Amino acid sequence: MPNDKDLTGVGVRVVGSSVQGLSTAEVAERVAAGQTNAFVQDTSRSVWSIVRANVLTLFNGIILACFIVLFAIGRWQDALFGFSAIANAVIGSVQEYRAKRALDRLALLNAPHARVLREGSEAEISLDDVVLDDTLVLRAGDQVPADGLVAASKGLQVDESMLTGESDAVEKSEGDRVLSGSVVVAGEGTAVVDRVGADSFANSLAAEAKRFSLVASELRSSIDRVLKWVTWFVGPVALLVLNAQMLAQGGWAEASASGAWRDAATATIAAVVAMVPLGLVLMTSITFAVGAVKLARQQVLVQELPAVEGLARVDIICLDKTGTLTQGDIVFDAAHPLTARPGWESVLSWYGVQKDANATARSLAGHFNEPPGLPLDRVPFSSARKWSAVVFDDGMWILGGPEMVFPARHSTDPVLQQLATQAAELATTGRRTLVLAHGTPTDDETVPADAVPVVLLTFKENIRPDAAETLSYFAAQDVDVRIISGDNPQTVAAIAREVGLDAPHGFDARELPEGDDEFLDVINNNVVFGRVTPDQKKRIVVALKAAGRTVAMTGDGVNDALAIKEADIGVAMNSGAAATKAVARLVLLDGKFSHLPSVVAEGRQVIANIERVSMLFLTKTAYATFLAISFGILLLPFPFLPRQLSVTDGLTIGIPAFFLALLPNAQRYIPGFLRRSLTFAVPAGVAVTLGLASYARLAANLQIPEAEIRTGSTLILAIIGIWILVVLSRPVTRFKGLVIGAMMVGLILVYSVPIARDFLQFTDPTLPTALLILGTSAACIALIEIVRFVHRRVAYRDAQEALHQRVSK
Repeated sequence: MPNDKDLTGVGVRVVGSSVQGLSTAEVAERVAAGQTNAFVQDTSRSVWSIVRANVLTLFNGIILACFIVLFAIGRWQDALFGFSAIANAVIGSVQEYRAKRALDRLALLNAPHARVLREGSEAEISLDDVVLDDTLVLRAGDQVPADGLVAASKGLQVDESMLTGESDAVEKSEGDRVLSGSVVVAGEGTAVVDRVGADSFANSLAAEAKRFSLVASELRSSIDRVLKWVTWFVGPVALLVLNAQMLAQGGWAEASASGAWRDAATATIAAVVAMVPLGLVLMTSITFAVGAVKLARQQVLVQELPAVEGLARVDIICLDKTGTLTQGDIVFDAAHPLTARPGWESVLSWYGVQKDANATARSLAGHFNEPPGLPLDRVPFSSARKWSAVVFDDGMWILGGPEMVFPARHSTDPVLQQLATQAAELATTGRRTLVLAHGTPTDDETVPADAVPVVLLTFKENIRPDAAETLSYFAAQDVDVRIISGDNPQTVAAIAREVGLDAPHGFDARELPEGDDEFLDVINNNVVFGRVTPDQKKRIVVALKAAGRTVAMTGDGVNDALAIKEADIGVAMNSGAAATKAVARLVLLDGKFSHLPSVVAEGRQVIANIERVSMLFLTKTAYATFLAISFGILLLPFPFLPRQLSVTDGLTIGIPAFFLALLPNAQRYIPGFLRRSLTFAVPAGVAVTLGLASYARLAANLQIPEAEIRTGSTLILAIIGIWILVVLSRPVTRFKGLVIGAMMVGLILVYSVPIARDFLQFTDPTLPTALLILGTSAACIALIEIVRFVHRRVAYRDAQEALHQRVSK
């Protein structure tokens, strides 16, 4: 850039040879004009989306319609379910809002920053404080905070895949546009901001970009499927029941004339309301929210609530070495001279003090202090080539992995042979190796043909104290591990052995086959991979997912971002690049790898408890649907009032579900949540339906009064409901026993307190009714036990099949 060029029109002024950026007065002027990067974009669900998800649902609409009908016909006593639905919506909204506030506070505290030039010096500011015409300073690992035009570029390469879907890095030259949300993967440069806030490309596509944040959730998709089925059934079943009730009241004409249609409508509403599994959706949302808040207390930021479930389903986890197995604090070990060449200490000193220096280069600063001269040119580090270079008066100096700078495997040059042998020996001790080479400068960013190795450098990494214990946990839980790193494969393998992995050697990713089948075989048969490029990391994750594996990927560098985005569950360290954290499902705020077992445990608790709770709710939906259909076909009066069902549902399902959903549960995840739930719920629903239908038919034949039939039906349902609760709570711990006992006491009070008896229209059963109640209850309990026995066998078979599939993969 010419020194006399005036770019004040775009906010860059060149004085001498330094870019000054905006002045304080110019910044204040733009802030006053509202030309800032401030943009309100929730880090979690918005308040409106939470309220909408808990209130404005199809089922709430059905409940509201039934509620209004009952009020209109003067049967407000039977509208209790309406208040229950309101309470569910309020509780769900409050719980999710509390989770949102906790997560938003964490996200705010850990928000990324931007670097800008102001008043001639570099400053780090929040993204919101970037203003129009600011000069951004961009380096590898940065996420571009606002749209702009490149003012200067030194090998600047940007990954725009999160915006465009194109995975190849794009070279950016002076005058090219950079878009907010893209990631700098190599080189450095500056850019002048020309679009901020809502006008920027990323924010204008925010809704579209959010498609990347939808983590796969078996719980969510399974429950959505059930709700869809129920939606299709509600209308036809309601008409079937209404017809039966009108005919039971003497026919449509007589019931309409006598006012008995009100009883028919009340019975129909009772049948419809019982079919709707309102509490299941509520329980799932609350369990996710509570799990996220519990993890937040352990410094784990959950970017999306269903991600709490995700890690419980993971059966293979891919780890980057640096920042996960090791602490990332590289320490310089030693220099091993190979070829006499003066000035190499000065070059290493220059590498150690650069602003874009990585941890390895920075570790050189304390050991090499000789001031270098001004470079004539440089080639920035690239994740693809894994080396960088700088040109001084005496030639070009290249710093990178020995096998990347000198890729020839069978060279006859004794110096290169010595380099290869010595590097391999040092790598097996767990040391990281780099070579500093010298040659004649080239014009095409390639290693000079006359390059010679000058000195071999070794570095040490501190292994995380919690790494071995964490990997041991995954091994015990049958979660496979793959270490994929950009470092020397033998170095990575040595570190893997130190943390307890069975890794006799590392596989060099440059030898990975092109064919998909052969590629997958190599991934399955090796544990450690070195010299892996960002695209290869992504390909490994994609290949494992295509093979049916549920993949987690952890990392902290920008080279991990593509793989983390592709993984089923991406986990980033808070010390990592902003781009990596932006695409991760979970962020470990204190960088402790040891939190992952807690995340897995929390996810397993969510899945196991929701599965147990879902069996309660789905059993109710099943028997309510079968009862409605059966009584509609048999043309029998529906044996419940809505108020009676509301009380029994609350005490046998709704209230205990709150407690069961939040209990500790370390049960391992087995695929097939919905199938297992329905395997119990449908047969159990059939058993309840057979019992109640038989009771109602026999009671009608004995000409027992309708009020007494309803009392008996409610007693039978309460007894069976309590027994189902006991069956699904096994093993019954002291706490579960207290919950079950409290529900039984509640039911006894409902039947014995006069005010409650009168409100619920209960009567004392006569001897025939009592005998029918006892006989029906005993028969149904026996059937429920048989159903549970068979269900456990099916669950065991599923577990064995899942294990067999895992082994075959």
